[in-house]
Amino acid sequence: MEKKFIYNKKLIYTIENSQCNKRDLLKILKKHHEIKFVSFVAVDLMGKDTDEKIPIDYFIKNMDELINDGIQTDGSSVNLGNIATLSDARVDLIPDKSANWYVDYNYENIDSKTQLPTGTIRIWSFLSHNGKFIDSRYLIKDSSEKLKKYLVDKLNKNKEILNLYNIEKINNYNDIQFMLGTELEFWVRTPYDAINIHELVLSQSLKEQYWKRTQGIVRTALEQTLEVLQLYNIKPEMGHKEVGGIRTYVAEGANDHIVEQLEIDWKYNDILKALDTELLVRIIVKEVFRIYGLEVSFNAKPIDKVAGNGKHCHLSIMMKTQEDKIVNLLEPVEDKTYMSKIGWGMIMGILKNYEYINPFISNTIDSLNRLTPGYEAPTHVVASIGRAYNIESRNRTVLACLIRDKNNPLATRFELRSPNPKTNIYIAISAIYAAIMDGLDYTLQKKLTNFQIEKEFCKKFDENGKYFVKGKIYREENDIFEKYSEEERDKLFGICPKTVYENISKLEGSNIIEKTLDREIIDAFMDLSIKNWILDLEQRVIPRNRSKIQACIRMENENEYDKELWEKICIEKEKLAKDDKNKKSIISQITENSDKKDLKKVSDLQIKMNEKMEKLDYLYNRYRNNQI
Repeated sequence: MEKKFIYNKKLIYTIENSQCNKRDLLKILKKHHEIKFVSFVAVDLMGKDTDEKIPIDYFIKNMDELINDGIQTDGSSVNLGNIATLSDARVDLIPDKSANWYVDYNYENIDSKTQLPTGTIRIWSFLSHNGKFIDSRYLIKDSSEKLKKYLVDKLNKNKEILNLYNIEKINNYNDIQFMLGTELEFWVRTPYDAINIHELVLSQSLKEQYWKRTQGIVRTALEQTLEVLQLYNIKPEMGHKEVGGIRTYVAEGANDHIVEQLEIDWKYNDILKALDTELLVRIIVKEVFRIYGLEVSFNAKPIDKVAGNGKHCHLSIMMKTQEDKIVNLLEPVEDKTYMSKIGWGMIMGILKNYEYINPFISNTIDSLNRLTPGYEAPTHVVASIGRAYNIESRNRTVLACLIRDKNNPLATRFELRSPNPKTNIYIAISAIYAAIMDGLDYTLQKKLTNFQIEKEFCKKFDENGKYFVKGKIYREENDIFEKYSEEERDKLFGICPKTVYENISKLEGSNIIEKTLDREIIDAFMDLSIKNWILDLEQRVIPRNRSKIQACIRMENENEYDKELWEKICIEKEKLAKDDKNKKSIISQITENSDKKDLKKVSDLQIKMNEKMEKLDYLYNRYRNNQI
């Protein structure tokens, strides 16, 4: 990518919402002939964005209709579950004129007249089916409005809380603002290079990569990515190496064998704008690194046995007072307490109802593979709020933690550590908002004091709670992996789902999420997640496991120890993948039960297969490493 294209002052990168009208758009297009296309961008239920590209001449000719009424298209091939089917496939893409649109440039397609990269205006849109909006962008917009109305109503009825902020009444729903900041992690590698897992594991254990200085084309691509983000007014705050990676080799004068993990952070924003920004950041990262010959992976667990990619989400609620002062509604007003009653309601609602939130965050095999001990990813439903109300701390082993800065009250927020880059965070936060309402129902009771709520939050394992259940603890300030064994973690914090089916099925008997999402949307999301799980299992996981099993071959020059190990290896291989006349292998049983739609059985067999594959891997490593 040449710098003249990035920094060319002739290019326009964003179109403010005040300009999303015919008059201003025509002015922009008259000045910027490098803009050749317009694309309508909606986000489906799985978090994938559409790209309905239209030539600019057609757009100008039909502008009145297109920017007001949108465009029709076929929704049967988009991830909308049973909502838009082959027999009822029409959906309408309706432009969101309240959002800032942006121009996406193709730096490899240079316009012959202007000598500038070809541009496409990306128009944020909503998806409508039979008069009902069904896309993820609209769902978070609607969920936010529901939570605003709920919160304003609660606060206006609870004068004691408003008095703490010297406010008599909240008159405008827009005075409440839900804020989000995200941290995006991703792996970068040179294509087709074999990955040395042993080196990656060792480098992570030795903490050789975290915050290390970048170099070569990775450094250049990272720096130019940050510069491009600034052009789009995204306001990046930092980019750095993450825990994963190995030393880059130099071959024939150029960096080669690159396998590194990076992270980019940018300034928080209002919820919908923040989510749109995160999607745009992913596009920019992929494009810039691709131009430098590097592959980017946003998968939750792209490489086995090393750290996966997270997308930590930072949540807060702000309010504008009559004097135009911004107040953080999580920040405590009373002395000697960690947070406000609203803050307590947020974190308690999320923790108690996380089993209904988790299906929207971790609905793939890949996402669940990331949430395993030892890789700086949360495994259990527990939170940290600090070792004392006046001591700031940050526990990276828990699901959620309170983050505070005594010098900046607006910085008080909750960090949720379970999402990954491919989590559909639009719909996940819609589910979180439903859980927050449930928590606020408890904490905003008039007779309940802040200190009574704190006691409930810190209850012991065998104590009955008024909101939290007996037989669980919800707060832990220590490293849960060092302090507790796996059995102890499961006992204290609850057993986590091991398969997509176990996770998704939690939604079947609950109506908590219906506070913000219609049952039709929940059912469509469940249906899509289960179908994708089965396809992933049959078309990716099982073929990959078969290849691993077949790669376990017998060595020459065995001694007695080797022969004993090989016999054990053969037993595991046959259980996993070898059918006999009267006995089916685990893999064959998975396929059979999948055809029968016995999802519970498929889930149980997947767990069994994973355990056997882990055992086989352990045995074969011992066997192979004993060869000379």
